[in-house]
Amino acid sequence: MALVAVLTVALSACNGGTKDPGEGSGKPGGTFSVALTEPDHLIPGQTTSSYALQVIQGLFDSPVTLDPKDGHVVPLAAQSVTSPDQRHWTVKFRDGAVFHNGEKVTAQSFADAWNAAAFGPNAWETNYYFAQIEGYDKLNPGEGQKPAADKLSGLKVLDETTLQVDLNAPFSQFPMMLSFPAFAPLPKAAFTDTKAFDLRPVGNGPFEMNGDWQHNQKISLKRAASYNGARTPKADAVEFKIFTSKDTAFTELQAGNVDIVTTVPAARAAEAKRSFGKRYSVRPSGAMDYLGVPVGDKRFADPKLRRALSMAIDREGITQAVYNGVFTPADSLVAKMIPGHRPGACGETCTYNPAKAKALFDEAGGLSGPLELYFSNSDPTYEQWMTAVANQFKQNLGIKDVVFRKMANADLGPLLNDRENTGPYRQNWVIDYPSMQNYFDGLFNAENRMGWSSEKFDALVAQGNAAPETDLVPYQSAEDIALRELPLIPLWNWQDQSAWSPEVGNVVIDPYVTGLHLDKVTVTS
Repeated sequence: MALVAVLTVALSACNGGTKDPGEGSGKPGGTFSVALTEPDHLIPGQTTSSYALQVIQGLFDSPVTLDPKDGHVVPLAAQSVTSPDQRHWTVKFRDGAVFHNGEKVTAQSFADAWNAAAFGPNAWETNYYFAQIEGYDKLNPGEGQKPAADKLSGLKVLDETTLQVDLNAPFSQFPMMLSFPAFAPLPKAAFTDTKAFDLRPVGNGPFEMNGDWQHNQKISLKRAASYNGARTPKADAVEFKIFTSKDTAFTELQAGNVDIVTTVPAARAAEAKRSFGKRYSVRPSGAMDYLGVPVGDKRFADPKLRRALSMAIDREGITQAVYNGVFTPADSLVAKMIPGHRPGACGETCTYNPAKAKALFDEAGGLSGPLELYFSNSDPTYEQWMTAVANQFKQNLGIKDVVFRKMANADLGPLLNDRENTGPYRQNWVIDYPSMQNYFDGLFNAENRMGWSSEKFDALVAQGNAAPETDLVPYQSAEDIALRELPLIPLWNWQDQSAWSPEVGNVVIDPYVTGLHLDKVTVTS
């Protein structure tokens, strides 16, 4: 049954996505602009940032993509992804594809990219995505040890268009995982001078770089003349204009200085609806906000204290006051649109109860020293809700000294990855593919920012990975453990708000693929 389902999915054709106001308007060609926050990298394997992935998904075709309407797998660079047992997979790629520099895209191009990301000493951020593949442990030995290999033994190039992938264990989510940009191919140039390549990556997607990435200013793309894949662009070019604040980006949209804002600040939802009418869109999202807790710090080691922090937060009040009710209070570790989400899974732990929060806080021995809260400066609402949380901690728990550590997202990410923070932090997760496993693998992997580990949790996730795609009970049981231990406190579930100028049409933003479908946008004048 699993094999039949995978074969059917792998050979399905994409239906073109969701229709939006302006679809079909405009003529081929033209240039449009998109507001963006400064990415960290533009090499697919080096980043999981949604800001970077918005650009990368225009530059690269991953093996598969997800249908905008329901998230099912559809082919892209691959023709099929099949398996007899969910452990041994065969990926058959399209013949005739080329990189923007003319180099042929082959199965080896994918193997090279995956090996680079999986090789521990490279320290690429998507490393853990490849942990399912045989040989990963030899590329990622313990601290102070040298890798025994630099290539995954589970990758075997059978011919120019065929890659065999052997996993450590059965994994039903593997075809869906291949939609994530980390699984895109890389040309040889990516390995000769990685830093230079990061400034001007050469991909296999519908757009190519038009000059170098100009940090903190812009990233310009143009239609790739060599592209012969399924996502032929309607526009000739796209310019990403980089802003430090989403609030500023929205103001620039109102002024006519940018065409598309993919993330309208929730605090400006009513304003956006008035100003843009049918050119304003709200869609369900897999994105979640959390408060991450450094459990390796003895001050936060007791789960009772972490539950106290959670129950001291008025999620309903904050989502109304800061996000105008667009975001919804979290009742689970996963978003409501994800298969397997259970309403109320978090129970009283995610319910505002100041009295019980204070009792738990006191029972856990309270908190010594100042409470430092870490967040980025890329959106003014982050400081607004952190201020509300800080006030509730003061009022409900009696914490007197709360200190904000606000910094650029490009600085905050590495600090959290290295576990150098000394207090809780804003953690956001934008889904790579619509699966509970994606949250658990991305947020609770061995290198997680919280410093938390649980053998029982890991075993249940592994059980879920090996189960048929429709059996989500092991994942739900794993979630129960994480909610009891609470190294990551669920806060609220986003909804995606976007707005665009009358200069563009056919704006498609769905909850399954990161950001805007660049290839679908039309220029109307």
